[in-house]
Amino acid sequence: MNTQNVNYNKIKNLFLNQSYLDSWEDYRRSLRKTNFIKWDYIVLTASNEEQAQAFRLQIKYRREQKLLPEHTKYVVLPDPFGKRVGSGGATFNVIRYIAEACGEKDPFSGKRILVIHSGGDSKRVPQYSAVGKLFSPVPRELPDGRASTLFDEFVIAMSGVPSRISEGMLVLSGDVLLLFNPLQIDSQFHGAAAISIKEPVETGKNHGVFLNDGKGNVKNFLHKQTEESLHKIGAVNDQGAVDLDTGAILMSADLLHALYGLISTDGKPDDAKFATFVNDKARISFYGDFLYPLAADSTLEQYYLEKPEGENTPELRECRTKIWEAISKFSLKLICLAPAKFIHFGTTKELRHLMTDEIADYEFLDWRGQVVSTLGAHRSCAAYSSYVGRRAAIGENVYLENSYVLGESKVGAGSILSNIKIRNVEIPENVVLHGLPLKNGKYVVRIYGVLDNPKGTYAQSTSYLCTTLKALTEQVGMTKGSLWTGGAAGDLWNARLYPVCDTMEEALDWALKLYSLISGADPGLLKEWEEKERTTLCESFNQADMHKVLFWQQDLENRIVSRSLIDRLVEGMYYQDALQIFSHRTMTKEIYDILMQDAAEAPFGLKIRIYYAVANYMKEKQVSFDGQDYDYPENLCFGTIRDAVYTEAIKLLPNSSLYHIAKDCVNVQLPVRVNWGGGWTDTPPYCNENGGLVLNAAISLNGILPVQITVKRIPEYHVEFESQDIGVYGVVNTVEEIQDCHNPYDSFALHKAALIACGIIPLSGNNGETLQDILKRLGGGIYLSTQVVGIPKGSGLGTSSILAGACVKGIFEFLGQEKTNEEIYGIVLCMEQIMSTGGGWQDQVGGLTNGIKLLSSRPGMAQQIEAKEVRMPAEAMQELQERFALIYTGQRRLARNLLRDVVGNYIGARPQSLQALKEMKPTAALMSYYLERGDIDSFAELLNKHWELSKQLDGGCTNNCIDHIFMACEDLVDAKFISGAGGGGFLMVILKKGVSKETLRTRLSAIFQGSGVDVWESSILF
Repeated sequence: MNTQNVNYNKIKNLFLNQSYLDSWEDYRRSLRKTNFIKWDYIVLTASNEEQAQAFRLQIKYRREQKLLPEHTKYVVLPDPFGKRVGSGGATFNVIRYIAEACGEKDPFSGKRILVIHSGGDSKRVPQYSAVGKLFSPVPRELPDGRASTLFDEFVIAMSGVPSRISEGMLVLSGDVLLLFNPLQIDSQFHGAAAISIKEPVETGKNHGVFLNDGKGNVKNFLHKQTEESLHKIGAVNDQGAVDLDTGAILMSADLLHALYGLISTDGKPDDAKFATFVNDKARISFYGDFLYPLAADSTLEQYYLEKPEGENTPELRECRTKIWEAISKFSLKLICLAPAKFIHFGTTKELRHLMTDEIADYEFLDWRGQVVSTLGAHRSCAAYSSYVGRRAAIGENVYLENSYVLGESKVGAGSILSNIKIRNVEIPENVVLHGLPLKNGKYVVRIYGVLDNPKGTYAQSTSYLCTTLKALTEQVGMTKGSLWTGGAAGDLWNARLYPVCDTMEEALDWALKLYSLISGADPGLLKEWEEKERTTLCESFNQADMHKVLFWQQDLENRIVSRSLIDRLVEGMYYQDALQIFSHRTMTKEIYDILMQDAAEAPFGLKIRIYYAVANYMKEKQVSFDGQDYDYPENLCFGTIRDAVYTEAIKLLPNSSLYHIAKDCVNVQLPVRVNWGGGWTDTPPYCNENGGLVLNAAISLNGILPVQITVKRIPEYHVEFESQDIGVYGVVNTVEEIQDCHNPYDSFALHKAALIACGIIPLSGNNGETLQDILKRLGGGIYLSTQVVGIPKGSGLGTSSILAGACVKGIFEFLGQEKTNEEIYGIVLCMEQIMSTGGGWQDQVGGLTNGIKLLSSRPGMAQQIEAKEVRMPAEAMQELQERFALIYTGQRRLARNLLRDVVGNYIGARPQSLQALKEMKPTAALMSYYLERGDIDSFAELLNKHWELSKQLDGGCTNNCIDHIFMACEDLVDAKFISGAGGGGFLMVILKKGVSKETLRTRLSAIFQGSGVDVWESSILF
């Protein structure tokens, strides 16, 4: 038997899960397809105009977001005349509205109408009074990423029903979620049809049950009968199940017309008749007064005795007589749906139990304990659209909704927080805290116990928090006059307990003070409490500012989505995977603003990753905010890196106030460098966050050191710049001209930055000195000339950075200043930041120091480079010299946005890039190990491995030309690699033993005749 039950439940859950998915697809079709059959009207009833306005705001928001079918008319109708008229009176009001809106002779014919009765005060779950239980949370994240509500579930679940009926009205109870497959609905009936589901008799005893007449119609209504009675009456089937009353009723057009006849004359609404049926004295019930006459065994005499929604008044008896005469001829068909599910949202205690203890029972509906929340997996706690800080402590069985829990707050076990923000606050156990902004600009935080019944009265000694209403007057000292208007003891719902405050923070503080007062922890608060303006549970929900409530909820959800993205980035998730949080939702302007604000306040590493992710979202979705495209956050990302490195670098700027020209002329010649291992690990921000490790070597080309500069004293008090290799010369007469060194197209940007980096010219301003003043103090004007001899631009040999190093080295020698190589490394890095060229540090170190070096740095914004010489056996040095060859590709490296591509892939946590960078450093270290042991073959194997890593890091490092050059000499070489970033410039190979460079040159010349592909003479400078 148990096995059968398990199998039945499994099949039932699978069926409902698929029905749920089918309903979602119907809902999506209703949004997209104009020919999809939809509701003509969706009507919500409300208790008063304030609640109706709250509902309208919710619907307006969803319509603006295109989350509701466009061609459906959405109507919210409050109880008329400002009176509570009962669910039947509200239904008459709906019928009248439809008749007036259609203006037709037969207004209900061909119309499909969905009515959701949602006009209750939600006294048993007071935090839903203001927004309405209809818009209370359902613990499911919808497939489009939204946190669901009961209303959303109604719209989705009922999307398939219109296609199953040709006309009529479906009436639902606003606090019951009904899950079923619409394909099971049979719309062939005359009058009405009650939608029922099979539930165990132990469930049925607590609800209404239909008794089947054996012909498919309702014979009788059974309200909260005992199990024994239900068995005796014959309401229980062989499986021990009953036909549960779900509150879902289908009404045919002719039944609607008959009811309309009671409130109309000659087809037009009659105000006098309407007032007879729709008032607070009759207070007609939809379920008791409209449905009872339709049951097969109903009698008028028993009808008069049925329990009313309000009081048993003469006005109600008169209405029942007329209703009986109008509709008793109709029948009530019983539509039994199975498998189906009935979920009732009842008391605060039941809500907490559902959200914490029972949530696992609804996993088949994709219900979860955490929905659009930052709480994460947390035992039996639940959170809906809530932002929980990392340091907050959340007790067992806590339920959070639409709330912030920040700082080191502690929430006691079993408590519920709704629509509130707490920071560094301790919340007692088993209480509800609900914050409300009021229309007068004030705030209130209502506090009560999870087990408290707001309907309970003073006379019943109803509990309130840790005491009772009676004890409030007898022990705490509150008077009846201070609690209830007029001094007569009443119920908790109308007890004037809650101080009205200027801010939510003050209101929260007073809610906790009230708890202290009632628990006896601080009796001295009584007089202060008595002097405060106070409100009740009832008054406060009627005075709630729903615009602020909805803005709070929407803003909170935006912040949670933003935090969720940031959490993913903090965890190191690939940015494209992190952005999947927007796969079913849109990054709105509000979310964008939050992310940009969070980025501005975030530490360096997180800051650049937020900017990068946002930029890529904008680029991929082709969206812009505030007229700014993706370039804006992308530039902020790379600008942040540049500024952080720059801020550290300029700390190294020397003070030249005591400098004097020591030599009339200085010439510096430096080699270029080839990189073998660890390239890109020296580039910010990777090196700043992880440290770098690079293996490179200094080489001469064609027998010369090609990077050359000259610094000399000139008699004129100005500065002369020359770039001999491009034939450009210029004279500078002001400090400001030199400080303008950020233009990458300026032929003298490097020259200017060198003078600033060496401390001759201030970074900004002039300290009251002109250029002539500075030069006179130094002892003469300055001529600075640079050239790179015989090497085409885009070579990949590090010439630009080495040229900067040559300038710094030459200028300090010119000034008679002795600087270590390590000091020069740092100043050159500073110089490159001044020019805004970015990049890493390996090039200048490779050219400033001869030999093969293993260069390293530790994590940190201030990079201190250590250069360790790789000492090789003499015979191995000779072998490497003979087998190493440099090949020119015949093409300059193309100016791709290379730095941003590679660095962006690192910032964005592209898995292939992270893996390549992770392996490059140990590969470089192992290369050094084998070179020191004279094992050139093992070094060559690692060079090949590094080539594959480089391609993994940047696919653009190779191209068709490079691939064909390597292919042309594949049988002659043991290893291949690129110089620099690749894409052109020079290539490197390690020849097989016994293969000469001349053999390689001959092979390439034969294949790439006259194209510039050639072996260049090079020597490693050991």
